[in-house]
Amino acid sequence: MNDLENSLHLALEWLSGPGMVKDNRPVGKLGEAMGYARWNGAIRGEYLSPQRVWDSYCPVWHTGQAVKAFVMAAEALEEPVLLDHAAEAAEFILAMQFDKGIDAGLIPAYEAEPGKVNTSAILEALDGLFMLSDATGNERYAACAVKALEWIARRAWLPGQGKFVDIYSPGMGKFLEHDHACQNRPLLDDAVFLKGWRRSGNPGFRQIALETAETLLRDENPPGNWIKYIPCDKNSGKIHPRHAYWWGNPMLDLYRETGDERFFAAFRRAADWYREALRTDGGLFRDTTADFSSPSFGHAASGSACAAVMFENLYAETGDASLLSLIDKAENFCMNMQLTRPEDPSLKGAILEKVCFPDGSDTIPFLVRDLGTIFFIQAASLTCKRKKKKGTPHENH
Repeated sequence: MNDLENSLHLALEWLSGPGMVKDNRPVGKLGEAMGYARWNGAIRGEYLSPQRVWDSYCPVWHTGQAVKAFVMAAEALEEPVLLDHAAEAAEFILAMQFDKGIDAGLIPAYEAEPGKVNTSAILEALDGLFMLSDATGNERYAACAVKALEWIARRAWLPGQGKFVDIYSPGMGKFLEHDHACQNRPLLDDAVFLKGWRRSGNPGFRQIALETAETLLRDENPPGNWIKYIPCDKNSGKIHPRHAYWWGNPMLDLYRETGDERFFAAFRRAADWYREALRTDGGLFRDTTADFSSPSFGHAASGSACAAVMFENLYAETGDASLLSLIDKAENFCMNMQLTRPEDPSLKGAILEKVCFPDGSDTIPFLVRDLGTIFFIQAASLTCKRKKKKGTPHENH
């Protein structure tokens, strides 16, 4: 077993073990405020180092991405037992979906504020459900995802604008369009509307995906990114480390569906953004700016992992050998951020997400988030699968 597989197994042990709720208790004070009836299968979000306790931050989409990670790893490592962990995590999402009324299909994906659903957070929870249905033959997971897409198409989509309304209050039964965190956005995350169309045959889903992509092509700035939309900050020039991934990576799905070279060019530009944003050691900073400058603290290991995913997908499409060293660099950074000998055994195998600015005390300024581990598993699974696969990549471009 090579070093990457060793790190991948260690990360999976954390995600399926200490990283997953097994006692049905809410995670932290924020988790308690969310009011979810079920917590088993949810992934713990953020670790508060001084207190050695976990708290929640949008457990729905984080757990959905963990489902995706388990499914990808099960295939790459040929370990079907990982699908059991994926199913356990998926049940956390399925259990909370609304089944009647105007909000039938809604998944209450709260992020930082209980009672306020993020449309993006629903979308980012769905790809793993589609993948789990494909891997197991159980259509329950895909059916949940399709129902969620139907709710978003019915309630959040803005036809003619190519955008979605973002913040929804189930208690009030309406979108909070004047909320400080709300911005109508072209959410292409994981190309789930395109995948939902393939699953359901609903032509409206395909049209939504295409209109969203067209809006992104119009609004792209800087190349390969979209600084005008949150969570980027146009005023300060700060670009979120996973933004190019969420909206750039799905452009490849749109290209493969339509053959439209504009979509492939956008995908390549997003990958090129990561090529420039990675530091010499493979790291990436959360507050990278449009000119690729950054602060000295505030790393984002999940961003490095997303870069590796983008490079793997671009390599699969083009066979460009220069991408292989970039993949290694990004994944090696994540491996170097893995906690292999922590004093707290509940952290063993987790990927350290960020080194924070010191606060004047001797408290270790580390932030452990589940996302570093989740996206590393996805990236490493793609790499392991490629290395085991015979044949050569496509060379279409």
